[in-house]
Amino acid sequence: MMSKKNANFAADLVAGIDPGAQAPAARRPGIGASVLAGRESRLAELATGSVVSRTHELVDPARCRMWVGHNREYALLNEERCADLIESIKAQGKQEMPAIVRRVKDDPAFDFEVICGARRHWTISWLRAHNYPDFRFLVDIRSLTDEEAFRLADLENRARDDLTDLERARDYLRALDAYYEGRQKVMAERINVTESWLSRYLDLARLPAELMAAFAIPQDLRIKHVTAIKPLLKPEDRRQRVFAEAGRLAQVQSDRAAPMPVPDIIRALALAADPPKRSGSPKKSGKPETIVSEGGKPLLKVEAVDRKGLKLTLLPHAGGTRAEAEAALKALLDQHWS
Repeated sequence: MMSKKNANFAADLVAGIDPGAQAPAARRPGIGASVLAGRESRLAELATGSVVSRTHELVDPARCRMWVGHNREYALLNEERCADLIESIKAQGKQEMPAIVRRVKDDPAFDFEVICGARRHWTISWLRAHNYPDFRFLVDIRSLTDEEAFRLADLENRARDDLTDLERARDYLRALDAYYEGRQKVMAERINVTESWLSRYLDLARLPAELMAAFAIPQDLRIKHVTAIKPLLKPEDRRQRVFAEAGRLAQVQSDRAAPMPVPDIIRALALAADPPKRSGSPKKSGKPETIVSEGGKPLLKVEAVDRKGLKLTLLPHAGGTRAEAEAALKALLDQHWS
């Protein structure tokens, strides 16, 4: 007849329990009670709101699309802009910070749309295509309205240097009409900024396409540049001169190996808006006239003007920029070319 001890030993073997292993918490005096107490404490914290439970999942990035209101231009992401994140995820062996997403119900091709985390999505997708096929996209699934999603994305990205002023500005302009009925004051209150701060971003987003053509890389424009550009667009005659110069600069940019610096472009636009004024055409026997930049740097010397034309001397080493010299030449052409 099997003893009680041997019967328990056989029952453990049938159940798949190692008889030599330490007894589970429920069998050890005091341990089971402490585990249950810990679970009850955790549930109480969740119920009172002192602890927030989040649903995190590892998903296929191909099943995620960008939210239409995302404030980052996904098409501009590349290996260079995401280099720090690529190296970080490779070193950690995983994505540490989850992206914020919400579920998609209207598109069988996708399960989620990304509210915050475009760079993380791009990076995981890139790594999966470059020898890391096992990496998955870590997401934090939320239930959000569009306006809540906008404010959350703005809050997460506002202090990030890798989001350009132009991307943020265009996102604000879209949100102003989409969520706040064009009421700038209401929007400023909702995102907790001053109206003047918000106005500068909106001014950047509203710069006309005819002017933006002058910039080979529009994302290089910053908020600080708006105060110099905006006054050039009034009145209408100055506006048209600026647009014409922007078109010329666009052509110049297409022929250059490297884009012109933004300050040089702005100076050229300013010179086009207000061409250098001349007191009169120097006569053949008169004194030569030097045309200078706004900063007082010599650009051109008009040696003589007669019925045959103008005699000019370029001053490339006098401290002015090429853009300023080009604008001064153009002003002379406009003045003398019938």
